[in-house]
Parts: sequence; C-alpha cells; structure tokens
Amino acid sequence: MQTDSSFTFVLFGGTGDLSMRKILPALFEAHRAGGMLADSGKIVAVARHAADRDGYIEWVNEHVKPHVSKKGVDETAWASFLQRIEYVKLDLGKPEDFVLLRDAVSQHPGIRVFYLATGPSLFVPICRALASVGLNENARIVLEKPLGYDLKSSNAINDAVGEIFAEEQIYRIDHYLGKEPVQNLLALRFGNALFEPLWRREWVESIQITIAEELGVEARGDFYDNTGALRDMVQNHLLQLLSIVAMEPPHSMDSDSVRDEKLRVLRALKPIDPSEISKVAVRGQYHAGVIRGNSVPAYATEPGVKPDSTTETFVAVKVEIENWRWAGVPFFLRTGKRLADRVAEIVVNFRPVPHSALGASALRGGANRLVIRLQPNETIRLYCLAKQPGEGMNLASVHLDLAFDQFFREGQMEAYQRLLLDVIHGRLALFVRRDEQEAAWRWVEPILNEWAASNKPPKPYASGTWGPAAASAMLAQHDTCWLEEEN
Repeated sequence: MQTDSSFTFVLFGGTGDLSMRKILPALFEAHRAGGMLADSGKIVAVARHAADRDGYIEWVNEHVKPHVSKKGVDETAWASFLQRIEYVKLDLGKPEDFVLLRDAVSQHPGIRVFYLATGPSLFVPICRALASVGLNENARIVLEKPLGYDLKSSNAINDAVGEIFAEEQIYRIDHYLGKEPVQNLLALRFGNALFEPLWRREWVESIQITIAEELGVEARGDFYDNTGALRDMVQNHLLQLLSIVAMEPPHSMDSDSVRDEKLRVLRALKPIDPSEISKVAVRGQYHAGVIRGNSVPAYATEPGVKPDSTTETFVAVKVEIENWRWAGVPFFLRTGKRLADRVAEIVVNFRPVPHSALGASALRGGANRLVIRLQPNETIRLYCLAKQPGEGMNLASVHLDLAFDQFFREGQMEAYQRLLLDVIHGRLALFVRRDEQEAAWRWVEPILNEWAASNKPPKPYASGTWGPAAASAMLAQHDTCWLEEEN
C-alpha cells in the first residue's frame, strides 16, 4: 500500500501505557514496512512528564522499543522513525500550551489526526481546547474506550464532542474490529458461496463468542473497580463482534454500508426483561487461585480495589436476535479475567444432520463447527466428521485449518496498525458510529441497572478456571457447552 498522503499524528497521553504498548509500536511497524506512511508524516507526542524532545526520545527508547515486533528492531528503521517524532509538553490547565501545539502542528502540511489515548474524562476538555485554537478544522479525532459509564454519560460525551467535530471526523476505536480474522470473517461470508447459504437459523444451532484473559486487573484496579467486565468488554468488543458475525451482506464495503448493517443487528437484539436477567446473564468475580503454576491473589485484594467490591470480573450472557435470519438461535457471549487460558474466538455450531445412518456420533451437537480464533494464534478451523481408518464405520472429528502465518508469507498486520492507517487515510468502516454505540448501551443498561440494584454479590470462581459453574449451566439448558480446548 503506497501513499503520499502527508499527515500530522498528534498523540495525547504520549507517555501512557497504551501509547507505549500499542500505538507507537504500530506506527513504527507501518514506518518500517515502507510505503505505508508518507515520508513527510510527523508524530507529535503530547504529555506532561518529559521536559523536552530529548527527554521524550529517551523515554521512547527505554519503554517503547521493547514492545515492537517480535522480529526484532531494525536499528536503521528505528533511527529514522525517531526522526518523525516531535514533542510538546502540555498542561490541560494552560491555554497557552495549546497555542504552542497549534504552532507545532501548523508547520506541517496534510491531514491532522488527534488521538486521545487518555481517560474519557479528558475527551471533552481536550476537544474544546483544540477548538479554541482552530485545530478542530479539517481534522480527525480518535476516541478510545470506554466512552462513558452508561447511555446518559456516553450521550453527554458524544454531544459535546459532536459540537466540535462532525460525525465523519470522529473515529471511535475498537481494536478487535482491526484483527485479521475479523476481516477474514467478512471475506469468508461474503466472498464465498460455500458459507453464506448456511449462515442462518436453519443450519446454525448456536454461536459462542469468548474473550478470555489470564491476567487480572494488574495496575488498573482503580479504573476497573468503577467499570467492570460488562462495561469494559461486553458493551463494546463482544457486541461489535456479534454484529459482524450476524450482519446481513452489505451492498458494498464502504463505511456507512457496513455500519448500517451492524446497526440493524444491534437494534434487533431482543430486550432483556429485568425479571429474566438472572436466567440469561451470569456475573462472577475471581478469587485466589493458580495460573500456569503461579499463585495469584483474589480480585478483592488487588491494589486499588475496594475489599468489599461487588464489581464483576466475569460475564456470560445469552443474546437473541429478533430478525428473519437469526430468530431462535442463541448467541452466548463470555468474557473474564484470571481464566484458564488467554483466548478470543468465535464458535459457530452447525445443526447435526436430521437423520444418521452412520450412528449416533453424527447426531451429536458440535460435530460440525467453525472456530474463528482471534488470539493468541489467528486461525480459522472447520470441524467435521470423517471415517476412522480400519474396520467398521466409526466416525471421528477432523478439521481443516487456515493458519494465516503459514499460508501467507508476508507478516500479518496488527490491529492497531491497520486502524491507525485507516484513520490517516480517512477510512471509517472499522470504527464505531454513534448510533451503534447508543444501541449497544441501550441493550446492556437493564443488566447494569439490575446488578446495581441487586444485593447479590457476583458468583465466585477460582483463578485459573473457566469461571462460575452457572455459566456452563446456562448453556446446558440449550444442550450445548462452551468450547474449551487447548491452543
């Protein structure tokens, strides 16, 4: 992908964890690949901690360099990448600092991208300060999650930002939408005649979407204890993945066509009656346990967490879509911390054959399934039944693999790299539109409200397991189970 589009990428929160681990490494990979970033493109880091550019470059060398590609660092490419970086020390409480930022940005031609890798409480003050010096004109603004605490606060942020930036200037990022297998899910469905006829209620029995983490809250106890897994993962990542899986074929891959179809799915989610929430939603909280042979503490003893916290670190929920394609098909969403493995995957369980002359094994659920794994290794695997070698007609499960790292010689593009390039080139399809976000908040709010009003604590589960038993019991009611297999 060649480009001559000049740009200035302004990174607020330039010394933050996200900048260190994801954003700057992704920009370096695009730089190293050659041709993805215009030679004239500049990165302007904004922070309060480093005194000057030399101090910031020292921080980048110490903290960012270890997070770049597993292939190692090309020192020549790294040195030339550092030449792109400028630095502005900025205090939000000092309007004159934004004048300095304007002067720094105005020296460079091309489009302007403002990436807010900060807490959501700073989104509106930063946007207003940018507008006060005219930096909102012909610019693009990137907002990280979480965008609000509930529907009301999300609308408040969107209203305030929307007064300064037009909707087509706003890029609400969800990095799961940039992952290669998610892109391949679209290719699989809409580029092949094989799967699309089967992608409906007549042939699909159930669908699971899991994002599981081995890590706990780490150093984010203060943030996480006021957020929880439902807000942190379900409202955005999981519902976005669900909308990609369930959407109708768009007439083209332009941004509004794709997002229109995702919105139709989110608006078709069956509302959950508050009296039914305990039957279709499970919340849990991890207790002490063992992860890969190491003892780990309970959530309530993590730094920054209140000892009597009722914040959920695990959520499993059953979702139904009230439309012609998916009526009656349960979608099971699951996410949690301190689980048995780090994995993100989509599992499409097809219905068994209506009658088997080959024995009961051909009638069991899950014999035919498609597993789209997003992490840690990105693959698509199709399971089916085949005859075992030898005498008799004994069936066994076999699978066909598409392992991207083995099939394609060129390296895969990381999610943040793809999304940052899309921002620079003005492609909105993989970013969340405001009406999508509102529909997702509207669906999860009854669960949030019921849990807030309930005196029942989250169900405990030991670290290193797959969560509360109630999550498995919920699937057992539908004669199925979670797919839990080794990587």
